[in-house]
Amino acid sequence: MGTLLPLYEEFIISLAESQSTDIVTNSEDINQNIKHFQSGEYQLVLKSSSAQDLLGLGNVSNGNGLRVSHWGDNITRRIDTIAETPLNPDEAENDPRLLLKNLLVIGISALHAFLQANVTGPPLTFSFGDILCSQEDVCNSKTLEELQKSLLASLTVEGEAAYQLIQNVELFCLAKLIFNHPAICAGEHAARWPRMRVNFLHQRLISVATCSLQTLINEDLKYLEEKVLNSSSPELRMSKVRFLLERAAINTFYGHEVNARQDLNLATQVTDFQFALTGILGKRTKFQEFDTSQLVVLAKSADDERTSPEAINTVEVENTSAKPKNLDLNDDTLLESIAFVKKESVPAVVISELSKLPPTLQALDPSNQPKLKPLDSIILLSFVSSITNTSPADGLTREETLPYAARVLEGGSSNWQIYTQALLVRSRIEGYRSRTVERGVLQLQALVDQVIAETTPDIPSISINQAIEKKTTPTTFLPRPIKSESAPATERLQYIYQLCSPTRWELEAELASRWVSIGALQTALEIYERLQMWAEVAICWGAVDREDRARKLLRRLLFHSSKPPSINWDDEDQAESEGAERDPPPPDAPRLWCILGDMDNDATLYEKAWGVSRGRYARAQRSLGRLYFSKRDFAKSTAAYDKALAINQLNHTTWFALGCAHLELEQWDLAVEAFTRTVQLEGQDAEAWSNLATSLLRKEAIIPAQPAYPPEAPENKEEDSCAEPPPTKPDPSSHPKRAALQALQRASSLAHTNWRIWSNLLTLAGSLRPPSLTDIVAGQKALIRLRGASQGEACIDIDILDLLLRAVITDTGTYDATKPGIARQVVKLIEEDVTPLITTSRRLWIIAAQTAIWRGMWAEALEMHERAWRAAMAGGKGRELEKGEWDDVVAATRELVGAYERLGAKQSGEGVVLKAWRFKARSALRAAIAKAGEAWVDSEGMAELEETLQEVKGQGGA
Repeated sequence: MGTLLPLYEEFIISLAESQSTDIVTNSEDINQNIKHFQSGEYQLVLKSSSAQDLLGLGNVSNGNGLRVSHWGDNITRRIDTIAETPLNPDEAENDPRLLLKNLLVIGISALHAFLQANVTGPPLTFSFGDILCSQEDVCNSKTLEELQKSLLASLTVEGEAAYQLIQNVELFCLAKLIFNHPAICAGEHAARWPRMRVNFLHQRLISVATCSLQTLINEDLKYLEEKVLNSSSPELRMSKVRFLLERAAINTFYGHEVNARQDLNLATQVTDFQFALTGILGKRTKFQEFDTSQLVVLAKSADDERTSPEAINTVEVENTSAKPKNLDLNDDTLLESIAFVKKESVPAVVISELSKLPPTLQALDPSNQPKLKPLDSIILLSFVSSITNTSPADGLTREETLPYAARVLEGGSSNWQIYTQALLVRSRIEGYRSRTVERGVLQLQALVDQVIAETTPDIPSISINQAIEKKTTPTTFLPRPIKSESAPATERLQYIYQLCSPTRWELEAELASRWVSIGALQTALEIYERLQMWAEVAICWGAVDREDRARKLLRRLLFHSSKPPSINWDDEDQAESEGAERDPPPPDAPRLWCILGDMDNDATLYEKAWGVSRGRYARAQRSLGRLYFSKRDFAKSTAAYDKALAINQLNHTTWFALGCAHLELEQWDLAVEAFTRTVQLEGQDAEAWSNLATSLLRKEAIIPAQPAYPPEAPENKEEDSCAEPPPTKPDPSSHPKRAALQALQRASSLAHTNWRIWSNLLTLAGSLRPPSLTDIVAGQKALIRLRGASQGEACIDIDILDLLLRAVITDTGTYDATKPGIARQVVKLIEEDVTPLITTSRRLWIIAAQTAIWRGMWAEALEMHERAWRAAMAGGKGRELEKGEWDDVVAATRELVGAYERLGAKQSGEGVVLKAWRFKARSALRAAIAKAGEAWVDSEGMAELEETLQEVKGQGGA
């Protein structure tokens, strides 16, 4: 068994600990199967006596034959029989431990053969259907066709059907039956890793995330984390990296990018891999005269002496000559690759920046970097997926991700499948730039041609796909891939689980989508029709406002018609099918009914989809809930979303929609529960956090009485801090406002440009007792940043700003400019952000003046009081003052006179602040009295101003 460990160490973790290793070593059957598995001869494993017995082909004379309805049950019973076999020392060949381990080899061989046939190629030299029908008294072509249809139907999960043109689906179902058998998982720890892979592949075959499969995958991931990551065995070092990369791919698929990034960072540490995204001077275009900073990934794998070859992989294939064709850009402006400056020509400033990188990376030549190890290349490609999933699909994101793929390609990966994946990643990025879109689409077309050619068997086989093989062979305008661009199956499958490469139909569907994006609708339709992805064909027609054609297609798929299945799009006189519904319906009938419902906004069509799926297709209820929500029938909407969540509780968008419906119904407790589940499933949803805060604030709860703020004599002073501690998950059982504040803190950290969230945070922080001062500062600064240029001083919440200043003055006392903390933050906010925006607001000038007084800046405070008075006096130009305007003039004048009295005689660094303060006070009073006009001559305010004027005159002086 020593030779198997380096090749597939994660598959036999338990064998190193097993006490039956000597039995395995002495078994000719299992050793022979292992040898065939290592060489990629999977058909020999599946034709072995143990595999024939498992399939029920070892003894044909029993007359059972191949029973379609009981094929899976028969295999399950045979595994039960093996597991229940008593241990007999005299019959070593029938040792149940040996037989179960042999089943693992059979299962993984079937899984690899399935991946070779549907993902990587080269074409299988056999058909599993031929193995089953090797003897006529066991099965025939009709029986096999029924079996394949039955197996495809068995892959339906939660109403979501698998793709219907899967080749050799029997191989996948055999592997799934073996690794999901309770006896296999209970008796063999090694089966947990392949079971996780089988279930994740099943998840990918149906495209849509399902709760049941995700739960099974998470259980195995948790088990393997303990067995693999916590192992101290040096032989399992690279197994840790493989596991981390697979878990990162799974997390990326389910939208858990934060967890994926953590796994990738940990994998980087385990492999001692160093890389950095940095900028180096260079030229990108042919006519560029000056060097500018160009993004590049500097990367270097660990030296061989730091990581032993045995720990990496003793049988790793180094095939540098066989790789898919990398198409040239052939652009009249852009260079094929960036021309970086020579090291001796790099300016000192740039050298200073590069010195911040590790010495290993500083020594690299960006134009000639060393080849990366395969797992390190996968780490870079996985980072691209994590970036694109968490960032907007814009030019900046694509500029950031392209260097990762370029590093893998320009370094030249030693593995065929990794190089293929890098080409695919680059084509995805380049498909959105005018200068690179041609190469991006053609490269994707070349990859599709490569995969189709490498996964289309040349041998005849008994299959439900046989009838469509000829008419589904794609045509292309590119040369057929040559033999030198191919590689053996063992090399292609070596890192297939870490790469998570797409299947042949997924790759073709992506190409069709790319053709749609550049306007080549007819080409895309030909691909979708060849793949028999009729739902995508209908969506494609609907996207170009040809819903009439989409309806015709959908009805022909759902109803009987005298017309042939193929669609003649030029025949405008074709009537919609009015015959009986197809029975049995198509495998993807629920989805087809829902698409038809989307076009017609018809609730009965969604109900039909729900009925056809026998209450398992969650998308039907989600669509119903959305339809009822748009019609403001929120009660029916919540009922529909509840049914959808009963099928799949891990869909965060459904929880979010349910929470919104509960908000409309003012069911605050249920809304809190729904939005809490949303943020638990998707912690990056800022709108969900914001709605959770709204629900908490409106939730009916007994809130304890809170004292007025600021208190007259606070016992504890505000702690000096520049930032609030990181927000935690809100606890609805705590004070609703505090929990809502935590939710808004999280929302604002995710949506930096959403001024409504910042406004809510500001209002809530100011309503707390005591208020959250740092949140008030952060919220007001954000609002000024986002809306200051367009709204000016109107974006400032004057009441909360006044509350903030009074609270800080009360808590802090004397201002100390050398002491960091909230006091200095408030001063900076008012001085640098608020004051430049003030134009007509008297209250804002008063707040600025109070800040200056607190800081001991008497002259500046007096100037701001004067500006506040002038702002009040500016009202009512050319007309009589309104009562409110007159009251402001009176109040502002008396405030100004009081400021003159308090601050005018104070000493500053240059002497008395304002010697003629009495004269200026009398002038202000006279101006205010003159402003009154006839309307307010006999008012109470006029009397106050005249009385104040007499008091100032009585004081004498200048």
